[in-house]
Amino acid sequence: MKKVCSFCGRGENDVRLLITGISGFICEDCAMQAHDIVLSSGVLGAQQQKKGGKKSPGFKLDKVPKPVEIKQYLDQYVIGQDEAKRFLSVAVYNHYKRLLQPEDRSGVEIEKSNIIMVGSTGTGKTLLARTIAKLLDVPFTIVDATVFTEAGYVGEDVESILSRLLQVADYNVEAAERGIVFIDEIDKIARKSDNPSITRDVSGEGVQQGLLKLLEGSVVNVPPKGGRKHPDQDYVHVDTKDILFICGGAFDGIEQKIAHRLNMHVIGYKNVQNVRKIDKSNLMQYILPQDLKSFGLIPEIIGRLPVLTYLDPLDKEALHRILTEPKNSIVKQYIKLFKMDGIKLTFPKETLDYIVDRAVEYKLGARGLRSIVEAIMMDAMFEIPSTDVKKFDVTLDYAEKQIDKARLQQLKIA
Repeated sequence: MKKVCSFCGRGENDVRLLITGISGFICEDCAMQAHDIVLSSGVLGAQQQKKGGKKSPGFKLDKVPKPVEIKQYLDQYVIGQDEAKRFLSVAVYNHYKRLLQPEDRSGVEIEKSNIIMVGSTGTGKTLLARTIAKLLDVPFTIVDATVFTEAGYVGEDVESILSRLLQVADYNVEAAERGIVFIDEIDKIARKSDNPSITRDVSGEGVQQGLLKLLEGSVVNVPPKGGRKHPDQDYVHVDTKDILFICGGAFDGIEQKIAHRLNMHVIGYKNVQNVRKIDKSNLMQYILPQDLKSFGLIPEIIGRLPVLTYLDPLDKEALHRILTEPKNSIVKQYIKLFKMDGIKLTFPKETLDYIVDRAVEYKLGARGLRSIVEAIMMDAMFEIPSTDVKKFDVTLDYAEKQIDKARLQQLKIA
């Protein structure tokens, strides 16, 4: 009797693996397709919930980290930005409590407070999100707003945000419905102009309109594998009511909007005195929702992101600490890389000061630190592992020569 797959009809000589059952056979390709179908249907997640018995968030209130503990954890990896850390810690803690709020007859229901973080490039918005994801007991995903377009245009639908959350939650819908989503580069979907135009703003205001129902809370049809929606596709129904959204963006140029607002009503001696007290080197700390509206976010979106916080620009002291202090600091990473080859790597203080000075000069924030260190260490990482060197000291003279050789002066921003 010739063995053939009961699904596709191919013989055992045409496939790599043929699994034998009681009254039939299945090849490896059909088995993989069956697995994908089970995942996309959501049945697997439902069965996992049944095994667990009654619905439960999977954690108890006494195990939830308190806001102070969350901030202490963030302090180990992120330097400074205390204001943003406090806002994030409280928001995450309250999110846990919302998931565990008991049903009572008072009718009081705790609503979620989505967050928007504003700060220039390299100040730590994405790092804060990634760090807090390590600590959380709920599904967490980071998505980039720049890939989204209005439905029907080239790009991704906003519903694909939830597709990624489902993937992180192993397609357990109940777990995904209590997750946290960080939407990065939210400023890139700002409305291009206040003036009506013939052309549609499909990657700006169109995306903002699509995000409204997700942020507010509604049942959304989500394509389980992401991508565009198709009429013949099976959808997973996800309720976004309990999903916390954290948005972050550089909002490049919003300082001018803030400065314009602060100087708009300078009438009388007292107001002039108040203007003099304004810290012009850090205008971001005075940001208000109306500045986001001036930048191009529609009022409906701003209303659904009630918690607004900012990140401070990084000065020399902060950059120096970022270079050496965090658990995952850049210097510690390179020391570990060389240690794996049996080489002891050291960075004298004057070299670290030089790296910080160059980062301030190029105005690239913390990201600029890695670019500079990578340029300095490239030749050493290429040559030294093939030698008998057991110790390498990155002197100031060596660092200066490597920077000149790498032509990083081209990065300098006037």
